[in-house]
Amino acid sequence: METTYSKPVLHDVPPYLRVYEDGTVERLVGTEIAPPALDPKTGVSSKDVVFLPETGVSARLYHPDAAAHNHRKLPLVVYFHGGAFCISSTADPKYHEMLNILVKEAQVLLVSVDYRRAPENPLPAAYDDSWAALKWVGSHMRNGAGTEIWLREFADFNKVFLAGDSAGANISHHMAIRAGLPDPELGELKIAGILMIHPYFWGEQPIGVEAENPVFKAVVDKWWLFVCPSDLGCDDPLINPFVSGAPSLAGLACRRILVCVAGNDVLRERGRLYYQFVVKSKWEGKAEFVETEGEDHVFHIMDPTSENSDRLIKRCAEFINCA
Repeated sequence: METTYSKPVLHDVPPYLRVYEDGTVERLVGTEIAPPALDPKTGVSSKDVVFLPETGVSARLYHPDAAAHNHRKLPLVVYFHGGAFCISSTADPKYHEMLNILVKEAQVLLVSVDYRRAPENPLPAAYDDSWAALKWVGSHMRNGAGTEIWLREFADFNKVFLAGDSAGANISHHMAIRAGLPDPELGELKIAGILMIHPYFWGEQPIGVEAENPVFKAVVDKWWLFVCPSDLGCDDPLINPFVSGAPSLAGLACRRILVCVAGNDVLRERGRLYYQFVVKSKWEGKAEFVETEGEDHVFHIMDPTSENSDRLIKRCAEFINCA
C-alpha cells in the first residue's frame, strides 16, 4: 500500500483517511480550507466564532447582505455538515460555497457547526458539540448571556431550523429528539423544523438496493464502526433510528420535517424509510419528501451550481420560508 507516510498503517478507511500506528491521522479528502469573508457572488458575509473555548469548538456564521437588511429579523438555520463524522469542516470550500448560495436564496442567518471529528474524538463528541451549539444559540434569546451580535440583532428565534446533509442530517435528527426532552440549559429555544438532506442512517441488515452489493455494504459498515465504538454495531440507535430501543420519532421537537434523498445514493433506502416511519409515528407534525432522480450522495455539495442543485437549494429555501 502506498502512503504519504512511510510507516505502518493501523486503520485504513477508504476513501476518507488512514490512521498510522503512531497515532497520526492522514485525511485524504475534505481537508481544503476557505476563509470566512464577504462572498462577492452572493453578497453573503461570514465569520468564525469559537463558542466552546475549552475545546476550541467553533461555528461559521453567515448573514445575507447585511446593509440591505438593516436589522430585519431573519429565520435562523443551525447547520451540521456531513463527512461520515470523520472528514470535512465548516471551512470546506464546497460547504462554504453551497451555504453562501443557500443563505442568499433563503435569506436566513445561518450557524454552521464545526463539531469535533473522529477518530481523534469518537462519537458521541460530535453530538455533544452540536448540542452545545444549540445551547449557545439559545443563550442569545431575550435576556440571555449570549454576546454574538449577529445572533442578538438578526435572529428570529420563532423560526429556528436544524439542517444538515449526510452525517449532519443524522445529527439534526438526534438534536431534535434531544430537544424534546426537558433541559433547562436549552432555555426557551424551540425548533420550527428540521431539514434532512441525504441522511446518514444505516443498519446491520441490508434493505432494498443495499443487499445488491454486499461488498459495499461491508465498506459502509466499517465507516460507522470506525467512528462509533459501540457493542451494538450498525444497530446502535445513533445510526439506526428504527431499531428497538431507539427514541420514539413521536418525540421529535419540531412541527415540520423535509427529507431529501438522491436517486443513485446507496443511503436513499434509509432516507425513504425514515420518512415512512415519521409519517406512521405518533409525531403530530407535517413531513415532506423530495427525491432527486439520477443524482448521487450530496451532489449539491459537489456542484452547488448544477441545475438539480439549484432546484434542491430552492426547495430547501421554500421549506424554511413557509414556516
